[in-house]
Amino acid sequence: MTDLGSLLLPIIVAAVAVFIASSIIHMGPFWHKRDYPQVPDEERFRAAVGPLNIPQGEYMVPRCFSSSEMKSAEFQAKIAAGPNMILTVLPKGPFRMGGTLAKWFVYTLLVSLFAGYVAGAALPPGSAYLPVFRFAGVTAFLGYAVALWQVSIWWGRSWGMTARTTLDGLIYALVTAGIFGAMWPS
Repeated sequence: MTDLGSLLLPIIVAAVAVFIASSIIHMGPFWHKRDYPQVPDEERFRAAVGPLNIPQGEYMVPRCFSSSEMKSAEFQAKIAAGPNMILTVLPKGPFRMGGTLAKWFVYTLLVSLFAGYVAGAALPPGSAYLPVFRFAGVTAFLGYAVALWQVSIWWGRSWGMTARTTLDGLIYALVTAGIFGAMWPS
């Protein structure tokens, strides 16, 4: 077993490296440019929905509140007629990335912390690169990628987008694993 305190430096370095890698992936001309296509007739959609002043949050349209309501003819007619949506509403105004980036960095720290904890619980100081790489990498992959698959399973996100975010997660996990392997205490 390796003390988590002795892994503080690789935890921080891995979090910073993943933060930088994710910035490159998302700001570069890579595979995320078409993740969110435009709604057909966007201006008409905005004119129809805008006056509703929907507060920030997650919504389902149509929405029912019981299994009996779900089975009702009225609700089934709504489903058949559409539109059927899961909708995320963001706050009005310019996109402010500062808070989001800070939360993302905290998340990378947490994933690195868990990767260090699992690898440290399994392996002693002085362990070889490959076992450290495997433990830290699998743990990081679970945190960065596998947890996102349920969005496609339950909420209809395209599997293409999930595949692209899984590729991101694999890259982040490999970065994390490589840093832990290289910086493992002797």
